Amino acid sequence: MAAKSRKQRTRFVLVIGGDEFLNEQQVRDCRDEAARNDPEAEIIELDAGEVSQYDFDEAVSPSLLSTSSIVIIRHIQNAEDALVDTMVSYCASTTKDPTAETGTVIAQHDGGQKGKKVIDRLAKAGAEKKSIPDLKRADAKLNFVIQCFERRKRRVDPAAVQQLVAVLGDKTGELAAMCEQLCFDFDDDPIGLDLVNQYLTGNAEVTGFAVADAALACNDAKAIIDMRAAVAQGTDPIALVGALAMKLRTLAKASAVRSGSISQAEAKTNPWVLRNATRQLSGWTSDGLSRCIQTLACADEQNKTNGGDPMYALERSIELISRKGRMNV
Repeated sequence: MAAKSRKQRTRFVLVIGGDEFLNEQQVRDCRDEAARNDPEAEIIELDAGEVSQYDFDEAVSPSLLSTSSIVIIRHIQNAEDALVDTMVSYCASTTKDPTAETGTVIAQHDGGQKGKKVIDRLAKAGAEKKSIPDLKRADAKLNFVIQCFERRKRRVDPAAVQQLVAVLGDKTGELAAMCEQLCFDFDDDPIGLDLVNQYLTGNAEVTGFAVADAALACNDAKAIIDMRAAVAQGTDPIALVGALAMKLRTLAKASAVRSGSISQAEAKTNPWVLRNATRQLSGWTSDGLSRCIQTLACADEQNKTNGGDPMYALERSIELISRKGRMNV
């Protein structure tokens, strides 16, 4: 039975490209699995751009400390030809005899065209390929968050997912850590938007979105109070300007899509974001949107140059947005 289990093990794994955090997570998962199968194996890490074929040979060979090893070799797209030849030869030999007393190799490729031949040669030699997805599209990020909760057998409200992606979508590691922390700290099922916001209130982007949402809801008093509180607590006013500008740009795109000036694909905005913005278009005109964008641009300039009264300029922008760009109401 032990021999059968050993024969089924993969001795050479190739982790390819995709999101940097997910790539590294896959490397760790492969390492941990190999360590469970061979708990006495020595773990060795190499950088393909800094080592030779001799270093690789030494790493995968038995040593005084251990008869087997788990070798993680990173950035194989930077490997010299001699090192590639040695890795391919080793991969082929372990594929022919997976029960041999040899090390397990986890080869990590950063993605892109560089080193593509290395991938092809190792795959042909029998390496198990694990291609990592990127998270560049908004829907991919949303699905990633949902999967983070599903892996822990938990549910999450769509609005909470959207908020997490809006704030941490460009920081996959922080996004995954936040999902884990929410599941650990709360028994709520599903996890709601209120809990997410509770954990993200110190984030400038969240504060900015809250100010923008209050302004778009025509609640200028709340928006200004929240803005002043955020600045007093150390939030850079430019971050608030950025959140307001993002909301206005999305409104402008939604207006253009609704009028037929551009298609939804040309808007390059997630469909749920466009749907939300379309619902907020009531009462807005092209002139009003233009006036708000120009006023906000002035506030941005004053905050960056310290000219005039930057806080007054930001408050004036919020008031104008809350009036949907109308000069007097």
